[in-house]
Amino acid sequence: MTHAHIDSRNRLIIAFLLTAGFMFVEVAGGLISGSLALLADAGHMLTDAASLFLALIALRYSERKPDARRTFGYHRTTTLAAFLNALSLFVIVAFIVVEACKRLWHPAPVLSGTMLVVATIGLVVNVVAFAILHGGDRHNLNMRGAALHVMGDLLGSLAAIIAALVIMLTGWTPIDPILSVVVSGLILRSAWVLLRQAAHILMEGAPEHLVAEEVRLAIVERVPQALDVHHVHIWALSPERILMTLHVKTTELASNGKTLKAINDVLRERFGVDHATIQLEQDYCTDSEPPLESQSDLAHDHRH
Repeated sequence: MTHAHIDSRNRLIIAFLLTAGFMFVEVAGGLISGSLALLADAGHMLTDAASLFLALIALRYSERKPDARRTFGYHRTTTLAAFLNALSLFVIVAFIVVEACKRLWHPAPVLSGTMLVVATIGLVVNVVAFAILHGGDRHNLNMRGAALHVMGDLLGSLAAIIAALVIMLTGWTPIDPILSVVVSGLILRSAWVLLRQAAHILMEGAPEHLVAEEVRLAIVERVPQALDVHHVHIWALSPERILMTLHVKTTELASNGKTLKAINDVLRERFGVDHATIQLEQDYCTDSEPPLESQSDLAHDHRH
């Protein structure tokens, strides 16, 4: 287990305990005060606790070694967890919006004092949990998904505090569901970004900072033996683990060992890729039709 994995695991465990523990406090506070903002945030914290637990399981599962059925290992489990966490945020937002509409049509009394106390404690808990997760591996989508859930809780607590203060000063209870919808919109935007990034990886998309044409040009310019680069495919098992395959046409006198080392050096130093499958070719690409001259030679050899 790497240091980064241990650090991420410990951060997730602490955030999970904080979130799950305070969720029960917020449910009680929401029921006593009658605040939709608190109850909505408590429901959000329930799903957050589940999402943090899912992130923990995914992190643990990703550490399993490759086997005959999963030759690349289980690195994708963290990306899959991030994808599911992003989807769950859409469900949460839909629930909060529906409940907010109901509350706007049928206003209910709110105990602003109780609501303010519970929301303030919740804000402190969520700030601590978010700081713990945000200080972890920011390139790990699994950690980002978990942090996004906690950030939603943080904003929900802040909205509940503002709503409680407004109700205490003016008695205007519609501020409670209105702020719930505003916070939901902010969460939805971040959830969409996370969902799109996770889906891009699951669909074998190339990382944004890697362009096939730039890879081709870099190899041709920096490796004298390389005449042409084609069939470049780039994808990622996770944001931290990028893979690549490519074909390289070389000069006739090129040494395969030295050429492969030079190409791998370019990929590692220029693009940060340390796992590439490279096919060297000195005649024609084996994935394409051979030139007419070669076809004639093959036919002649076949006849004899």
